[in-house]
Amino acid sequence: MAKETKYKLSQAKLEELKKELEYLQTVREKEISELIKEARSFGDLSENSEYDEAKTEQGKLYSRIAELKNLLENAEIIEKAETTDTVTLGSKVTVKSLDDGSVETYQIVGSHEANPIKGRISDDSPFGRGLMGHKAGDTITVDAPAGKLKYEILKIEN
Repeated sequence: MAKETKYKLSQAKLEELKKELEYLQTVREKEISELIKEARSFGDLSENSEYDEAKTEQGKLYSRIAELKNLLENAEIIEKAETTDTVTLGSKVTVKSLDDGSVETYQIVGSHEANPIKGRISDDSPFGRGLMGHKAGDTITVDAPAGKLKYEILKIEN
């Protein structure tokens, strides 16, 4: 039997996904059902663009519902680490670039919560993998498209 993929999520993200699923299965599904019903009333379905559009929306909706169900069934909640001295999932890490001296703070999250613009990087990304397991004061090297980048870990918050 194939091993199920586990999706690393925070408790907050899990709750957000549950709310989205509930909304899609109740409110949005009824809205699309009404659109299809209304479009059918226009007559010939073979040349009915409103009907085609509503059916496309219904397909997208069912696809998203299936995706959310899969995520929720295979979710692995990120627990707060007991130790504060190493980088783990959920850690907030302040790093200093040894190339240009810039200081940035990132939170290490699962891939479904990653948003680099908001400072949330995946543990599966090269930078996230490079940080995992290291301590404050460590220097890491990350292979990036621009070449090898060096960072010093200044602070870790769990």
